[in-house]
Amino acid sequence: MVSSGVALGLTVLTLVAFSGLGLVHSRGRVGSVEDLITARDSVGERRMTATLVASVMGVWILLSAPEAGASFGIAAVVGYAVGEALPMLAYAKVGPRIRDGIPDGHSLTEYAQARYGTAMYAFVLLVSALYMFVFLAAELTGISRALALIAEVPQWQTAVLVGGFVLLYTGYGGLRASIFTDTVQAVVVLPLLVVAAAGTVFALGGPGAVYDGIVATNPALLDPGFWPGLQFGLGLAFAILGAELINQTWWQRIYAGADGETVERGFLRASLTNGLIVLVAAFFGVVAAGHANVVTETTSAGYNADVSFFLLLGETFPEWLVLAVVLLALLLVMSSVDTLFNAVSSLVTADLPRLLEDPDDRTLALGARAFTVVVAVAAIFVSLRARSVLRLFFLADLLGAAVAFPLLYGLYSRRLTGSGALLSSLAGLAFGLAYFPDLRAYVTAIPIVGDRLPAADPLYLTSFAGAFILSTLLTLVAARLSTPTFEHDSLSTNIRRLDDTEADSTAD
Repeated sequence: MVSSGVALGLTVLTLVAFSGLGLVHSRGRVGSVEDLITARDSVGERRMTATLVASVMGVWILLSAPEAGASFGIAAVVGYAVGEALPMLAYAKVGPRIRDGIPDGHSLTEYAQARYGTAMYAFVLLVSALYMFVFLAAELTGISRALALIAEVPQWQTAVLVGGFVLLYTGYGGLRASIFTDTVQAVVVLPLLVVAAAGTVFALGGPGAVYDGIVATNPALLDPGFWPGLQFGLGLAFAILGAELINQTWWQRIYAGADGETVERGFLRASLTNGLIVLVAAFFGVVAAGHANVVTETTSAGYNADVSFFLLLGETFPEWLVLAVVLLALLLVMSSVDTLFNAVSSLVTADLPRLLEDPDDRTLALGARAFTVVVAVAAIFVSLRARSVLRLFFLADLLGAAVAFPLLYGLYSRRLTGSGALLSSLAGLAFGLAYFPDLRAYVTAIPIVGDRLPAADPLYLTSFAGAFILSTLLTLVAARLSTPTFEHDSLSTNIRRLDDTEADSTAD
């Protein structure tokens, strides 16, 4: 086991180094609130791909992805990889349309307001903010639990250090700082992931020994036709697709791209890269199930599948490999946490003009930074009490699965109304909750309704797929039955920049 002093020292050194990079790069580049939250038209194709890869590759790929693999095998591994690739493919087409239709936009919530009205806007704001908050708490939970396991670093120290340092450079440099550090992190993370994978196989005695260990423990994990694994993997695909389509992170980067072609190619490349990375990361869990004491029963007090990869490291692995994984985990969590801080900031900043009377640029920037601090503190608090990273994500994913299609279909349909989109989303969410196992005690406590609910689906397929498919079908029906038509040209006139000057942007 790595000593807590070494692990904590490596943590602080890494945080200081990347915070310094972010601060130095953004110095003199953030002249307005537009620069802070959009970095509009400033990112070329290579940096676009790098930031899309780094932003999605949080520490969860060493926690929730292996957790899925350890619990449900190779079928879930493939489902997770496909689910992570699909949203990037969708944004490769949706992204350029968003840029063309709303050239001065900032956030998905202002689009929801302009397209659907106040009710749908409020619902989308709640869902998107809650999703990002849960994602942020899950990231801090993951890195805190990982360092506590391999080096006995107190969880609160890790959470406070990571949250504090990342908040420092993102609060100062905004999206520009985040994209720059993402680029550096992507260059370092990918080789480290390869080293971790190769080192793990080598330390276990080679591919043959890895295979034999899994077969001896649970051969069903290697069966691609393992029915529970297939159900769980397919459920993951629906869950991740829905959740990422309401993620403000990607809307920010759509506007940061130099042009529509840059956005399209960046998302296409990220789709392939992200899918492959998750495939490798989730397979770590299958390997861990065959070579470590992994407890996958969620009701057990000893449940530890969410740290299965770190259990695999144990005390038998060389310290250099453990240190490489510590550094990998830190870079992963920084790349996603800074992205989430910026996304939350942009949501608040875009919506403040509706609450304040003609706020100036300084007020908007100050409000965004203050709210981000509040969110950071709350996320740290939640992270110290969460048990399963994967289950934290599932709560947010269910919301996204119900809302994603109704929200985005308005970009293409002239007939879909705000009430139609909202009712479709709520119906999908209600269906998903009826089968959702993690909130069962709360849902069944609802008077009259609770006693009539069907049995929960422990593999989540009915919940996630049902929420997504039902909301999609109802959206199509609602648009078909509606008579009013919406003029999409009004989006570009109703959604304007937050400053009166053109941002000084130079594409890479």
